[in-house]
Amino acid sequence: MKKYVPVEEGDYYLSPEGYRVFTEQYHLKRGYCCESGCRHCPYGYNKKTNRQE
Repeated sequence: MKKYVPVEEGDYYLSPEGYRVFTEQYHLKRGYCCESGCRHCPYGYNKKTNRQE
C-alpha cells in the first residue's frame, strides 16, 4: 500500500499555466517513481523508453 505524503512548502510550484509541478524534494519524500514522466523526477525515469536510467 502506498503511503500518504503530506504536501509541504517547497514540494511544488505552480507553472505559468496554473498546474502544480512537484519538485525533486517531494519525489524523494514520496520514495518511489510513479512512471508519469515528471519534470523533476530524481529516479531517472524516461517516459519515451519506459525505463529508469
